[in-house]
Amino acid sequence: MHLQLGIVLAGGIGVVALAHPHLGAATVVSRQTDATYDYIVIGGGTAGLTIADRLTEDPNTSVLVLEYGPLSNSTSITTVSGGVGGMTDPSLQFSITSVPQTNLRNRTSPVSIAKVVGGGSAINAMMTIRGTAEDYDRWASFFPAGKSSWTWKGLLPYFKRAVNFVAPDAGVARAANITYDQSFWGNTSGVYASWPTFQYPATTVLMDAFRGMEGVQFPGDSGAGRTGVFWYPQFADPKTVTRSYARTGHYDGKNRANYQLLPGSKVTRILFEGTRAVGVAYQAVPAGRNVPAGNGTVQEIIVRAKKEVILSAGAIHSPQILQLSGIGPKKALDAANITTLVELPGVGQNFQDHNVLSAAFSFRNLTLHPSTEDLFNNITFLTWAATLWSANKTGPYSLATGNAAAWLPFPVISPRHAELASLLTAQNHTASLPDDVHPTVAAGYAAQMSSLASAMQNNNTAFYNLVMSGGTSSGMLIDLHPLSRGTVTLDLRDPAGREPRVDYRVLSNPLDRLVMAEILRYTRRYHFDNPLTKNWGAVEYTPGSDVNTDEEFAAYLVDAVSPSYYHPVGTCAMMPRELGGVVDEELRVYGTAGLRVVDASVIPTIPGANTCQTVYAIGEKAADLIRSG
Repeated sequence: MHLQLGIVLAGGIGVVALAHPHLGAATVVSRQTDATYDYIVIGGGTAGLTIADRLTEDPNTSVLVLEYGPLSNSTSITTVSGGVGGMTDPSLQFSITSVPQTNLRNRTSPVSIAKVVGGGSAINAMMTIRGTAEDYDRWASFFPAGKSSWTWKGLLPYFKRAVNFVAPDAGVARAANITYDQSFWGNTSGVYASWPTFQYPATTVLMDAFRGMEGVQFPGDSGAGRTGVFWYPQFADPKTVTRSYARTGHYDGKNRANYQLLPGSKVTRILFEGTRAVGVAYQAVPAGRNVPAGNGTVQEIIVRAKKEVILSAGAIHSPQILQLSGIGPKKALDAANITTLVELPGVGQNFQDHNVLSAAFSFRNLTLHPSTEDLFNNITFLTWAATLWSANKTGPYSLATGNAAAWLPFPVISPRHAELASLLTAQNHTASLPDDVHPTVAAGYAAQMSSLASAMQNNNTAFYNLVMSGGTSSGMLIDLHPLSRGTVTLDLRDPAGREPRVDYRVLSNPLDRLVMAEILRYTRRYHFDNPLTKNWGAVEYTPGSDVNTDEEFAAYLVDAVSPSYYHPVGTCAMMPRELGGVVDEELRVYGTAGLRVVDASVIPTIPGANTCQTVYAIGEKAADLIRSG
């Protein structure tokens, strides 16, 4: 169902919030333009809905959430099996393509950004994973020593508040050897981290095979902040066995008069009095259509914020909205004919995502049944699975994309870790950035590279990810800490009317090629030089036995790397202003008042994990910061 909101009426703006099956009684609100709220949240995604829910727990606090996308009941969102139905539904995503990637034969890449209430949590793979403790301690390291609360210790209470952990079925846990530690989890959130009622036997076998690899740890819980091989839960409601996401946890059923959500709202700019944010201009988006920002044929609607505007539009659109509002690199704003309100060179810089390496390995002699392949080609197993699901929502269809993975540090995967760390330390870091990079952005990048060089020499940061999902083949390897940095900038052909220019700048740091080569070499060793897999008949289809040297791997990567694992972060980084930061430790935008950014864009260095749980924790912590003033 779509809500048509912001209808232009004679004498003003009428807004009707229609009833929804999850909401109870309908709420009807009539108002004129210049309606005023305590807080306006731009973006009804993972962080935005978290903040709105927490702030409106106080009945005297009013919040308006403006979300571009619809309030959708699509089964591509709710269906658990497969876990990624939303990613294949174009109606739930913006249509954005990256600029040609110079180091990938000028290939472009789709930029998968959710366009729906619930944001990325509505369309992601439902993998409930945190980074390591060092990932979050790294954020604090960019600020004066001992002063920052953005550490593992400081964030753990918010990780626990963000999700409601439900233990796996005891029989399934015994059979699959699933371990967990509830001390790392909470039980008060409306967002659930639960487990399927079935696991493929190959998952356990492939996990245990890592015991044949030197140095690999097996933490007892995925939330412990450690590297290694472990099980992790999925974002699913254990009662309904449907996706649990920001909408179901932080909007459905709240039914608060002080909590207003306007889907179909395209924010065009933030309004200021001096440098204080006082409101937002937006346009109504007719159901099923796209309305470009600043489209002169569509009337702007003005709403006011008494206390704060909170920008939660994500790593692609938050920097765009800041730039359209006059906050960003002055040179870029001048080129777009936008008057600079606050010069912040870091807006739209520091863009990061996990890189995906395509490879194909298989164990021919590992014939464990059932496997994921049986769900597609074994009619007996398929019928059994469908019967279980129809009867009580149990069995293989309760499993999303997999619940086990290896998250390994660089010294474990590479005997060259010290050599590559030294190369990174000695590198001219500015040479890996755009030619016109601002000195503060370059200084921030150098600080990040120094931290990652140290991480390459210890076992506390994961650089390698292999997901095990119940089959005997693997074809997707994840580089968890790419060294290259991209940009998100206004499209000068029509800054207000077009989507921003997204440039991953993949492989712009040449050392990324060497790191990825080591990731591929380690995967070979796991398959071929592992005493626990030696009789399984390993086969490598790609890159193939003729690819061995650094140069040969580099040539292979040109066609085998995807810039995105759908985890864009970093474009409004939480770092000191002198390091190219956009927000401070209170998430306030430098040089402004009454304006914060709260979403994945504030992440200064990407954690070695899927980002959804981290963004929930950021939203929970931000709510406390906002309430405390």
